Amino acid sequence: MVVLVTGANGQLGQAIQSISGKYPEIDFVFCSSSDLDITNLENCQAVFSTNQPHFCINTAAYTAVDKAESEPAKAFDINANGAENLAITCKKFNTILIHISTDFVFDAYFSEGIAYYDRELRLPLKSNLGLTETDVPFPSGVYGLTKLQGEQAIQANLEKHFIIRTSWVYSQFGNNFMKTMLRLASERDTLSVVSDQIGTPTNAVDLAEVLIKIIQSYNSQSAFGIYNFSNEGQCSWYDFANEIFRQKGVSIDLKPIPTSAYPTPAKRPAYSVLDKTKIKSTFDIKINDWQTSLSACLKQL
Repeated sequence: MVVLVTGANGQLGQAIQSISGKYPEIDFVFCSSSDLDITNLENCQAVFSTNQPHFCINTAAYTAVDKAESEPAKAFDINANGAENLAITCKKFNTILIHISTDFVFDAYFSEGIAYYDRELRLPLKSNLGLTETDVPFPSGVYGLTKLQGEQAIQANLEKHFIIRTSWVYSQFGNNFMKTMLRLASERDTLSVVSDQIGTPTNAVDLAEVLIKIIQSYNSQSAFGIYNFSNEGQCSWYDFANEIFRQKGVSIDLKPIPTSAYPTPAKRPAYSVLDKTKIKSTFDIKINDWQTSLSACLKQL
């Protein structure tokens, strides 16, 4: 079985590479942006023609959330046009596409300190467990909008797809919140972190394992469509930072602050906990809580 992975030098791409040796039955083809430019349809089709992949895992994305506000055309080209090119190419070569999306397609907000509401419908979310795959997306920024447009392009062009929405991804690879916190703690005595944005950290290696599980579990009865994945539980960015420092034994004066005290060009979802019921039941997977997965990741540093 041939599995082609785009964005191989990114955080998730490196996480997939780190576990690929455990699966000798899969012939992985790892493509960086220089090997495969998803914004170029001809290039996509040439690479697929050479490799004839059974599956394509698309981890390539424009993920600079704040920079996207000033580079909307570039974000669109990669996140929306690139996803469409892959969908068209996958259809031509009868390849199943596994596409990584994001919690940023939502813009839920916290109301009166009591309940979370859907911004567009002005209604309570369906479950205290979090956002489901059927909740109405309503991105507030360029990054979230272009990722949603990518989802829509895939749905319009390719039946055989799995879209995996995830959140707060970190790992021992690349740049991410966990590594930034540890770096800042080595440079400062005090640190302020936002405490009113709620979500769930996701260990990229856990996500990589799930993507391979989807491939291994695939059969003619598999249900294509959108799935949520993150680790279990929920926390604020402040809670996440506090746990990183606790597990690493780092002593620092950590202060919680509201989002209003740390303005950014792009608005972050106030609440983006993802309900994982669908992916757990469909693929019979068990998911670690975020603290356990954080511990495993910190041991790899």
